[in-house]
This record gives sequence, C-alpha cells and structure tokens, in this order.
Amino acid sequence: MKYYETEIKDFRIRVAEETDVSLILDFIRELADYENLSNEVAASKDVLLDSLFVKHQAEVIIAEYKEKPVGFATYFFSFSTFLGKANLYIEDLYIKKEFRRFGLGKAIFSCLARIAEERNCERLDWSCLDWNEPSIKFYKKMGAKPVTDWTAFRVEGEALDNLSRMK
Repeated sequence: MKYYETEIKDFRIRVAEETDVSLILDFIRELADYENLSNEVAASKDVLLDSLFVKHQAEVIIAEYKEKPVGFATYFFSFSTFLGKANLYIEDLYIKKEFRRFGLGKAIFSCLARIAEERNCERLDWSCLDWNEPSIKFYKKMGAKPVTDWTAFRVEGEALDNLSRMK
C-alpha cells in the first residue's frame, strides 16, 4: 500500500485499493449530502469498482487520522493542448465535518500537488459550487485563483444520447 506522509501527527494519505470501494461510495454520499445533491448520486459499488480499478478512469486517495478514514479525493488527468501537458483535475475532495479546520484539507491538496508534479502535470484544476464560501476562501488562501473567463458546459442523459446519434 502506498502512503503519503504529512506533517500532521497521526495523519497520512494513502492510495485507495479495490477493497475501499464501499468506503469511497460512503464518502461520495456524504459529500453529496453536504452539497444538497444526494438525489444525483447514481454510483454503485460495482460501477466504482469498474471505473476506478478496472478501467482506471480516475484515481482516489484516502485520508486517515489515527488509521481511521476521514476523507478522500478523487482525481483524473486532463490535457491542455495550449500547454502540451497534462493537468491533474480534482473531481472531489471531502473531509468529514468533525475533522475539518485542522489543516487536513491543505495536506490533501499538498499531496495532490506532489502527485501532479510526480506525473509532470502543469497545474491543478477543480470546481467549487458558487455558494460554498468557506471553501472558496480556503482555496484563495492557498493561492488558487478562480477561473472567471470560462463557462462550464455539460451534455448528459437524453441530450447526450441524441448528440451521439447525430451524423
């Protein structure tokens, strides 16, 4: 098992394994509940197992305090044609409420930055809900800047199906 040590006593980060699928799903559900998006969680253990550990479509790290799982981050790699390099995109980062404000989030970001540098990525990217002021303040304090000149778009469901059939 691969671990990333941190400067926080009794806190470490490890690479997720197949046996963590139930834990990952639990964290996803907790995050969705926090974001008031519980009704949008369609992931299952089987889907996560296939997506993360068979197809390797994303990767996960698990944050542990005193060997107890307290958070996770899911990430994948995107590519910037302008830079000619990959970027690490953080899809989700979540820490259980009772473990927030102890520097664990910053340690997870530091770990993700190390992973990005190990893989020769040019930058870290992620999204944040507009209403999540505590997180926005935290990100800015770390030196992150909001990308304001781009608008995110999404095609899903029936629209995706229709688009895939266009010739």
